[in-house]
Amino acid sequence: MKTNYILVGLLTLTLTACKEQFLDLSPVSSVGTSNFFKTQSDILTALNGAYGALQFAGQYGQLYVVAEIPSDDTSPVLSGSVTDQDEFDKFYVRTTNPYILARWSDGYRGIYRCNTVIERIAGITMDETIKKRIVGEAKFLRALMYFNLVRVFGDVPLVLTEITDPLQGYDYGRAPVADVYAQIIKDLSDAEAALPISYAVSDVGRATSGAAKSLLGKVYLTQKRYADAAAKLKEVIDLGTYALLPNYADLFVAANKNSKESIFEVQYKKGNIGEGSGYANTYAPENSGNAVIAFGGGGNNHPTPDLATSYEANDPRKNVSLATSYINSSGAKIDYYYIKKYADPPVVNGDSGDDWYVLRYADVLLMYAEALNETGKSADALPYLNQVRKRVGLVDKTTTVQADLRLAIEQERRVELAFEGHRWFDLVRTGRALPVLQAKATAIGIKTVLTENNLIFPIPQSQIDINATKIKQNPGY
Repeated sequence: MKTNYILVGLLTLTLTACKEQFLDLSPVSSVGTSNFFKTQSDILTALNGAYGALQFAGQYGQLYVVAEIPSDDTSPVLSGSVTDQDEFDKFYVRTTNPYILARWSDGYRGIYRCNTVIERIAGITMDETIKKRIVGEAKFLRALMYFNLVRVFGDVPLVLTEITDPLQGYDYGRAPVADVYAQIIKDLSDAEAALPISYAVSDVGRATSGAAKSLLGKVYLTQKRYADAAAKLKEVIDLGTYALLPNYADLFVAANKNSKESIFEVQYKKGNIGEGSGYANTYAPENSGNAVIAFGGGGNNHPTPDLATSYEANDPRKNVSLATSYINSSGAKIDYYYIKKYADPPVVNGDSGDDWYVLRYADVLLMYAEALNETGKSADALPYLNQVRKRVGLVDKTTTVQADLRLAIEQERRVELAFEGHRWFDLVRTGRALPVLQAKATAIGIKTVLTENNLIFPIPQSQIDINATKIKQNPGY
């Protein structure tokens, strides 16, 4: 029986508890929604379930498959006849690719949870300030999930209510990209007005007004609304809440999660409770035993030599971010490119404490520089680019030629934010994807000429098969 993933949950929610503090994300139950939501505690539990959805493989658990492998930064692991990731590297993605299906289904599973919180909270008697905040958090999460869906698939069904009847899902066709972005902007505008600047320690990690503003700035930048992006990102800077950590390496120490540079992270908690992150084991070299990380690695998402050579000679970010070899248990040097940013020792395989940065302050500074440059204020943009460079001891850039500064900002984002899920979307957003990736395709022997059709991925075939009158495939697939 095929599944319509707009019907995510099919009237059930897998919820995540709020125990001693927000970071305790232990799953507690799958419950029917019709009789569950009665108290403030109930709705907070449901909200934590919406946050928990960000951990799904098709959300941030395996974001690298659609956000990094198609770019020039990484290449996939190949094992026997398994080519599911290679399809993204060489642009022959099947409509039945399992990563495409997970991206779609996990996105809508999370949106279902957000919609349920937003609708059900109205009938609960509770503190109005907390109620407003919870709705703001759910709208932020829904906006983030839709932003990731629309960037991957283009037109997508826009579901804004809780689906309580399986047949309802068949009513939804694909909404135009413009309509999806309009809703994202509305949700984020509502969220920034409703959310606090910060939280008590027990709730650190929840979405803040600064997170909503930052994401809204990124949305405007993606839409090429540069003046709006600059204004919104300047609001984030002017909050005075965020700052660059003095040492770049400290960003990737699990003990420093949710630091003053962090704006929003996908939260993980190791301890063999089902809430740890798998990045450390996923990225460590295949067949490396315990030489790099306990319990070995999957060898996924190899950094490319092109990225490795793109760092300036004295840039410390290279050694923090990647390695080109390791020493095995016999003391031999093994040449192997792998990611180092996620290296918290796991308790069991796939159970590390590394969070995933969705937004951090360096990203905001570089987006602001980009927005200023695109509005003709290149001289004003330079100091924000150079703030990021100064942190790692690099000399200032001095060009105020818009085209040159545009490339300098692109390069700075590439090395500053490597392996954090930005490169592919940056190239698409700036119109640089086709020239950069055609050069990559030619280098690895792909004869197909890439086109605009390659900038979004196919709709899962299963969704077309079960709702063919309303769900149509993207061109080229």
